[in-house]
Order: sequence, then structure tokens, then C-alpha cells
Amino acid sequence: MKQSIIAGISALLLAVFLPMALLSPVDAAQPERATLVWTQDGAAAAEPEPEPEVVQEPEAAADPGWDAAETVALETEDGVVTLPLSEYLTGVVLSEMPASFSEAALEAQTVAARTFTLKQQTAGKHPGADLCADSSCCQAWTSREALETKLGDGFAAYWDKASQAVSATDGLVLTYGGDLIDAVYFSCSGGTTEDAVAVWGGDVPYLQTVESPGEEISGKFETTVTVPLAEFRQILQTADPQVWLAGSPSSWFGDQVETDGGGVDTLEIGGRVFRGTELRTLFGLNSAKFTVEATAEAVVFTVSGYGHRVGMSQYGAEAMARAGADFEEILLHYYTGVTLEFLGAD
Repeated sequence: MKQSIIAGISALLLAVFLPMALLSPVDAAQPERATLVWTQDGAAAAEPEPEPEVVQEPEAAADPGWDAAETVALETEDGVVTLPLSEYLTGVVLSEMPASFSEAALEAQTVAARTFTLKQQTAGKHPGADLCADSSCCQAWTSREALETKLGDGFAAYWDKASQAVSATDGLVLTYGGDLIDAVYFSCSGGTTEDAVAVWGGDVPYLQTVESPGEEISGKFETTVTVPLAEFRQILQTADPQVWLAGSPSSWFGDQVETDGGGVDTLEIGGRVFRGTELRTLFGLNSAKFTVEATAEAVVFTVSGYGHRVGMSQYGAEAMARAGADFEEILLHYYTGVTLEFLGAD
């Protein structure tokens, strides 16, 4: 009887535990038990997983750019005004270059103007100001209000276009040997720019003669100035009383020496030698690149280009832009051996 009871218990235990032993490890693994919570209707429900915490990042303030952070003290007819460099440059671009010019030309103009401005800030040329708004002294500038009046309905589009050129080149300047260059520029060269030594007497390695094709798009690519003989004689003899102008007008002119850029270096007139730049000033010529023809009634100057012809030609820049060049290619063409650098704040 005892054996029968033991055998019965053994059979019962085998019936319970044998199926569990035959399960695979995967099948045997049980999911973790969910924590139960009671709902309002008394039913049990699994406690929901906590929502991940969402951290709101603070919005970063918009970076106004290096130009906007810098200021310029500008001498105007109304006194010295201080304004952001970015606003000043926009006024310069719209005053120095036609707003209809290509994007790359406007950007090249902006970099040249920025470099010129920062260079002038250390020159001490204008006590109490960095530079002035006179193009014959520094570079042209027109206020936003004056431009709005001048440009009328086109103001908004042109201001935005010039502002984009400033933003696209924010903080970029031209250097040579680690120093800011004198980024001079002018309207039109007449096909070839001039080197600095021919105009100002000092050699500047980055202001050399380069070809400037495509400038025929300028209305001042070639101009003519006719000076009556009596006026011509009076102007020259006032400048130099030793000038001797007698006989046939064609005999007044002697040897002419040209510059590397095709301009007039010196020209002998009436036994005296005049520099081409001097004659340009005396007779109001657009440039010192000219030829002379004397008739029985007048002296006729045929002039190529407009401006001092040193540095970047603005119409040459536009011609390059139309041919597909970007602003960097334009600048590196006109300023020999320079480096384009960024002066952004650290």
C-alpha cells in the first residue's frame, strides 16, 4: 500500500513538471510583469510608460555679421555721422557702381570698398572721422534717405541687391604680405589698367598693369575733348610761363613717352615737358591715356578710359562677371598677388 501511494505521488509529479522541462529557453522566457493600476471604473490597466522629457533649446540670437558689428565715422556736409559698416558699404556700392551691374561685380566692389575703408581708418587723414563721402578724396557715399529719393520706385530692389552683396562678402578683405591693401578702383581703363608708379610715383607690387577687356560697354570707353587754340595757349602758359607756342600748332608738340599701361607718361609741348597726369588735370580729360591732334583751330584730345586707371576697373569687373567670373576671380585679376582674407570676429 505504501509503495502504491509513493508510486502515485511520483506519477503526479512527473505529469506536472515534465512539460515545463521540455520547453526551449526562448519559450520559457516570460515577459516582465507590467505594473497594474486601477482605473476609475475599477478595471486594472498597465501603468503607461513615462513620456521622455522634452528639453526646449533656447533660440540663438541671429548673428548680424561682422560688418554690422563694426562702425564707421564718416565726415559729411552735415558733420560727422557714425553708422554700421554694413549700412555704409551699401551706400558706397550704390554710389560708386551702377546698381544694374551683375552680382559678382557688386560683390567685388564691396570687398574693395570694405578694404579701402578699413585701411583709411588707420590713416588719420580726417581728424575726428575715418574718411569722408567725397569720391575725389576717399570714396562716394549716399545716405539711405537720399538714395530713396534718387532711385524712386527702384530703391527697394536696388538697396536689397547691394545689401546682399555686402552680406555675401561679410568680413572679407584684400591683403598683401599680411597687411590691408590700398584697394583703389576706377570706372574704365580703356583696355589696360595703369600701374601705381605711373600715376602716383611710387611702385606698389599689387597695383600693376593688367589687361581689362570688354570695357566697351562703358559710355566713357572713349571720349573726345576739343580745346580752341587760344584757350589751349592760355591754360598752358598759365601753368608754365616758359612754354613757347609759336608757328604751326602741329609744331608745338614734341616727344611723347608712354607708360606700361598705354597712358601718357610725358609729352613735350612748346619746349617744356608735361606729365600726362598733369595734362589730364589742366584740360579736364577723363584719363591720362590719350592722343593729341592739332588743327588750325583747336587741339583735339582723344581719351581712352575714365579715372586714374589704377587697381580695379568697375566696367572691367562687370565685363568679367558677364563672362562668368565670380568676385574672387575679378579681384585677383586686378590686384596682383593679393590674398582674400576673412576678418570675422573670433
